[in-house]
Amino acid sequence: MRKITLLLISLFVAVATVKAQSTHQFTLKPEGFMLDGKPFQIISGEMHPARIPHEYWRHRIKMAKAMGCNTIAAYVFWNYQETSPGVFDYSTGNHNVAEFIKICKEEGMWVMLRPGPYVCAEWDFGGLPSYLLKIPDIKVRCMDPRYMEPLTKYVTSLAKEIAPLQCVNGGPILMVQIENEYGSYGNDKTYLNTLKDMWLNNGIKVPFYTADGATPYMLDAGHVTGAAVGLDSGSGDEDFDAAKKADPTAPAFSSETYPGWLTHWGENWATADTPGIRKELTYLLKNKKSFNLYVVHGGTNFGYTAGANAGKATEYQPDVTSYDYDAPIDEQGNATPKYYMMRKLIGQYVGYKIPDVPKPVKTIVTPAIKMQVYSNIWQNLPAAIQSPQPKPMEAFDQNQGLILYRTKLIGHKSGWLTITEPHDYALVFLNGKYIDSVYRDGGKWSVKLPESDVKDPVLDILVEGMGHINFAQYIIDRKGITDRVVLNGMTLMNWDIFKLPLDEQFISNLKTSAETAPNNKGTFFKGEFTITKTGDTYFDMSKYAKGVVFVNGHNLGRYWNRGPQKHLYCPASWLKQGKNEITVFDMQSSTPADVATVATLK
Repeated sequence: MRKITLLLISLFVAVATVKAQSTHQFTLKPEGFMLDGKPFQIISGEMHPARIPHEYWRHRIKMAKAMGCNTIAAYVFWNYQETSPGVFDYSTGNHNVAEFIKICKEEGMWVMLRPGPYVCAEWDFGGLPSYLLKIPDIKVRCMDPRYMEPLTKYVTSLAKEIAPLQCVNGGPILMVQIENEYGSYGNDKTYLNTLKDMWLNNGIKVPFYTADGATPYMLDAGHVTGAAVGLDSGSGDEDFDAAKKADPTAPAFSSETYPGWLTHWGENWATADTPGIRKELTYLLKNKKSFNLYVVHGGTNFGYTAGANAGKATEYQPDVTSYDYDAPIDEQGNATPKYYMMRKLIGQYVGYKIPDVPKPVKTIVTPAIKMQVYSNIWQNLPAAIQSPQPKPMEAFDQNQGLILYRTKLIGHKSGWLTITEPHDYALVFLNGKYIDSVYRDGGKWSVKLPESDVKDPVLDILVEGMGHINFAQYIIDRKGITDRVVLNGMTLMNWDIFKLPLDEQFISNLKTSAETAPNNKGTFFKGEFTITKTGDTYFDMSKYAKGVVFVNGHNLGRYWNRGPQKHLYCPASWLKQGKNEITVFDMQSSTPADVATVATLK
């Protein structure tokens, strides 16, 4: 009996020892971070699981580690996880946040989790679900109960996934961020502290941090007492001194150090100054400052996930589909010259061995794909919804895609037509004839309607949503026609509205029609190509005008001949050996053109 008792005691001690070894304590001190009682410098690289093909998660994490990072920072996008109101997906493909975090641990990486609820990130609506915009006077990122109720459900659901993965429970999560750059938006400290309490009440025990610009008013409005002070960015003594004044009891770090930058449609590709980032990194490493590279790898805004910016009411700057970001690890996961510069620099300061760089991902190029007219939007209109006035997409539970507004002109039949406001790109037709296009940016929303010999001319306005604004004061951004349409000052009434979400289900149910529409706008093209082996590739859309591409049912995202992006990334996992299918929807082009595949983004 005594032997059995001793054996049981030994087993208990062994289990307790293993458990103690697998759990960790991460704490905040005014002078810095402590891991298991020892100073710890966070050298983080940010990437977003929703922007990276699920099959490449481990590869991208390995790439960050081989650059010298010891931590991964990751946004969780609320509107990506909540697939419909009240329904959350944490188990399929890219939605499996817990799997991503577990892979980080398996690869020996710590995690800083950025769950929002608002994230910015050049992501549609900054991560907030667009169904909130169905409420006409909704207020977000504050204590509006109509916002707080769904937010509470999100926090409660996500906490169940991440709480077991905190370092105190044996996982890799060191810190959790509260909101994001809140000092650039609002000053509701009750909201921030309520959000913090939500996480605490749902089992989050690791420290919190906030992230704000390194200016006094942003830090004052956006910081939560007791949390680490994140600086977007912290690049010198002045920034860290500002953080110390904001909260002398908390450690400060550069929560977003920028090795690259975002790109909007119509701009040149953003490129960061390599000597500049080398200087910032040298300062941070030399002074033992913790930092997070935003981003070490950007990935892709697949589908309709790209956001937009606006600095004033009439400005609209939608982001391109690629989130390459001129990051050290490019869109496809390859190391750039910037990557090797950073790897060498980090290696000069850290006390651990940096592993070898993983092999590049395989790329394929196929012969040009012959395309044919398949159908058009006019042969695929659903049943109309009647409405006295135009309403935006969100009023009809639609996120993005297209929406068609149709009415008869009674009274005024021609003259100046003004759309208030078109969000974001509209084609105007009179009696089925294309008249003009209207783009939201700049506030020029009027077109001249010609005279017609039709008694009651039919007006069609086909509107494309191009991404909800994701930053600053204009984030309440509904899609479609957001107010009214007037002709010579007369408000036009009695509209038929057609929902055209252009999502995977819509594309799979297309009705075939080889005939082009009378106006030659809004055409679907299809093509097939056969491959004997899979690999990543890019589809060259330079022969088309403006639209969306689907490959084997997967939405690669938007293209626009305005540039700079002409090539859309397709991961190997979306292709198959044998026959593959590509579907192109173009708002302007009516003539099929071959689609080439190429090896690179640019």
